[in-house]
Amino acid sequence: MNEAYKTYDILFNVPPFTGNEFKYMQEAVDNQKICGDGPFTKKCDEWMEKRFGAKKAMLTTSGSSALDMAALLCGIEPGDEVILPSYTFSSTANAFVLAGAGLVFVDIRPDTMNMDETKIEEAITDKTKVICVVHYAGVACDMDAIMSIAARHGLMVVEDAAQAVMSTYKGRALGTIGDFGCFSFHETKNYSMGEGGAILINNEKYIERAEILREKGTNRSKFYRGQVAKYNWVDFGDSYLQSDLNAAYLWAQLERADEINNNRLETWNSYMDAFKSYADSGKITLPAVPDGCVHNAHMFYIKFADLETRQNYIAFMKQNRIMCVFHYVPLHSAPAGLKFGRFNGTDEYTTAESDRLVRLPMYYNMDKKDTEKVIEKTIEFLEEHDV
Repeated sequence: MNEAYKTYDILFNVPPFTGNEFKYMQEAVDNQKICGDGPFTKKCDEWMEKRFGAKKAMLTTSGSSALDMAALLCGIEPGDEVILPSYTFSSTANAFVLAGAGLVFVDIRPDTMNMDETKIEEAITDKTKVICVVHYAGVACDMDAIMSIAARHGLMVVEDAAQAVMSTYKGRALGTIGDFGCFSFHETKNYSMGEGGAILINNEKYIERAEILREKGTNRSKFYRGQVAKYNWVDFGDSYLQSDLNAAYLWAQLERADEINNNRLETWNSYMDAFKSYADSGKITLPAVPDGCVHNAHMFYIKFADLETRQNYIAFMKQNRIMCVFHYVPLHSAPAGLKFGRFNGTDEYTTAESDRLVRLPMYYNMDKKDTEKVIEKTIEFLEEHDV
């Protein structure tokens, strides 16, 4: 165990484990096919296509590499601009910076912490190529409004759905509404293979290009399907293939996806029920899930009045051996954000809401006694402190 974790009895995150992970990894070894695109990779890809209705799903080495692929498939060139929220992880921005684009950050909505769809249009210039949305905490952005804006201006849409596997917007799986969707299967996500991700291709005309890009610039996928007599280097590409060992680990969770999802929702609902009266009285702010959005209980957060109160809460919980953590430092205020991008309009909510937010322990099969202790100590803090 990480030395820092020995400070805590209740961790912020415990990677999901169902019990069949090692069995399937042994099967992958026995198959003598542990590189990319093995049997378990295909199982995972096909499961995502069927479950979410994507035209094509492909496992990648990370959520970051899925975003890298999406940026390249969008045809980003130096001088292009991408509109995105500042309240996100660096991977969202890195993908477009690596492709040569400038970043244009817009403010977030305080209710969902998602990009404010009403701020997008005023950020569009003749250089704008892509709108990249981030579905924070597995709660959907207003995709109707965003897709309408994109259609009016001829822009592509990339969904950073790293936190949103199993979430939906008006019945549609997140990651399948824009041109490309990107999942993460990092150890902190609802479904994990340690490191890993997936790209969803929602426009069929990009499937062959995506296969080539993912296979080091070769048409090996067509060769394996018997569509060409031999494969060749046909375009630029990279190696985004995830090991079948990792895919085997992930498959053990995907085949129990609903069980994991429902279990997490139980914990999320326990928190929501316990703290609702404090939100109603204005002491804290709780997550909002707009009509038409179904979330996946990726995280549960509380927002306090200010940064000082949040930090006092984190310290209080640490004293009680409970690990609670803050989240993103807005990218537009980071050194690389200042170098590669600009904030369009006024930062009314991004920084202020980031300073208020703290995440509570949330993971699959979290012991109910641990959930109860988190609730008990949070209520103790709220009762003893004038927040």
